[in-house]
Amino acid sequence: MSSQEDQHHQHSLPSVGIIGLGDIGAGAAASIASAGLALSVCDLRDEATSPFAETATIALSPAALASSSDVVIIAVVNDAQVQSVLEGPNGVLAGARPGAVIVIVSTISPSTVAEVAILANAAGVGLVDCGVSGGPTAAAQGELICMVGGADEDIERCRPALEAMSSLIVAMGPLGAGLMAKLARNVVQYGSWLAAYEGQRIAEAAGVDLGKLATVIKASDAKIGGPATLMFRPTITPFGPDDHPGLVEAMRTAAVLAHKDLHAALALGHDLGIDLPLVEMTEARCDDIFGLGTTGGDR
Repeated sequence: MSSQEDQHHQHSLPSVGIIGLGDIGAGAAASIASAGLALSVCDLRDEATSPFAETATIALSPAALASSSDVVIIAVVNDAQVQSVLEGPNGVLAGARPGAVIVIVSTISPSTVAEVAILANAAGVGLVDCGVSGGPTAAAQGELICMVGGADEDIERCRPALEAMSSLIVAMGPLGAGLMAKLARNVVQYGSWLAAYEGQRIAEAAGVDLGKLATVIKASDAKIGGPATLMFRPTITPFGPDDHPGLVEAMRTAAVLAHKDLHAALALGHDLGIDLPLVEMTEARCDDIFGLGTTGGDR
């Protein structure tokens, strides 16, 4: 790249501001600074901003940060904090440049996103909701998984910032879709942890070493996949006459095996004197899980 091209490239990159330097915000800020984007940061805690004294501008208020940022990333904890940093005389919207884009990475309710969108539109700025996954380590390494919602043009304007902090960006749909996808993803994660807990209850009651159980589960997941293994269809409605008969038969066979295995687990739980409510629910819903039910999972 020539010197002139390099100068044009640097000029074309957006300036980025990050409000909230917790585990995710601090990691994202470090990744964005490493990518060479002009960075401003803002946090109520001096100990949170001090590590960025040499790599970013320390803004004294959200409004001051917004006045020098093309992209403002909000990484605070909850709905009330998002609204607090956006509104008021020292808020982002008071200082935001026309045409700037606000990116909310906080996990908040879709209704709050809709409320914020009205305010952002009135201020002449774009809004993108961005559910993130991967945790603090991924944030610090620029490898977050980003689930984004919003208008295509707004997503494109903040894409250089998202690329600097992530390894995967998936546009999930219109505004709100990113955080709704994050909530759905969290249900899968926490539900799988509950399944792991019940599995550990069986193992512990039976005298099986939990560390060894974890080892074989991790190795098995690497071979057969984790919770997303069956998420290959565009719908959860039951298979119909237009679906490939070989696939339907494979799912029917898998459901029969699942019923058998879960019945055996319940019998073992009974013998060990432990309740397994998730196993009971899973056995009852096996046909839905494998696309063979009549309700599409709505009961």
